[in-house]
Amino acid sequence: MASVTDVPTHEAFMWPIIERLKAHGRSMSIAEMVEDVSQHMGLSDDVLTVRVGKFNELAVAQRMGFARSWLKLAGALDNSQRGVWTLTPKGAEMTPADVAEAIKQVQRTYVRKTKTPAGDGPDIGPVAAEEAAGDWKDQLMAQLLALDPAAFERLSQRLLREYGFIKVEVTGKSGDGGIDGTGVLRVNLLSFHVLFQCKRYSGSVGAGAVRDFRGAMVGRTDKGLIITTGTFTADARREATRDGAPAIDLVDGDALCDLLKDRGLGVTVRMVEEVTVNEAAFADF
Repeated sequence: MASVTDVPTHEAFMWPIIERLKAHGRSMSIAEMVEDVSQHMGLSDDVLTVRVGKFNELAVAQRMGFARSWLKLAGALDNSQRGVWTLTPKGAEMTPADVAEAIKQVQRTYVRKTKTPAGDGPDIGPVAAEEAAGDWKDQLMAQLLALDPAAFERLSQRLLREYGFIKVEVTGKSGDGGIDGTGVLRVNLLSFHVLFQCKRYSGSVGAGAVRDFRGAMVGRTDKGLIITTGTFTADARREATRDGAPAIDLVDGDALCDLLKDRGLGVTVRMVEEVTVNEAAFADF
């Protein structure tokens, strides 16, 4: 069983993040980055499931978050409000030596003398607030993990309805190949019968679970959906889209939090109004 000491430091993620951004057209979402960089670095499933902090956050995701913040401070990365991170022209020209120098520069300029509890990562002041915005996901995940399985199934049922599914039923039958419910998704003139599975736990869903779920789908539908509070292994994601087999859509914990936020289920978003006076406009009067 891996521990937090087996997880690479945030500094160790910085150059691989730049490498993989270059390999993916200089932009990636956070979820794509966590999966791709972890695979590139050869991190084991045990390491990927290590959690830290009071909100039980995945250590790898947390440390990549700090790495992104440091790279942004160094001018190598930028990000949009939708969580897409891009490589700047400066970042595209960086070498491993440049990244090592950037680490020293950020340490000299921004890093406070204090550390966060349990050595989870450095406190880098105001800029860390960007990654701290992800704390709401940690809080939400703690709530989701505290739900009993039946409550999580009902929440998933509600979420599917919010996204346009009809006739959503939670079956929860034992010995049903892991199928927890059914629903119908109507898209314009077409309707799709969908079977779904809900997995409420903090570990990783492997390829075997995806294969078993697909086996239970045979003869019943061509559309399947697995929702989990955890993560999916790289093998599981490959199995879900394997050639010649019905594709299965996967929703991991990070994506689930975004979906709940989008539909306002247990998450409240407060918009702050910013008013600016345009002094030049008064010159025309």
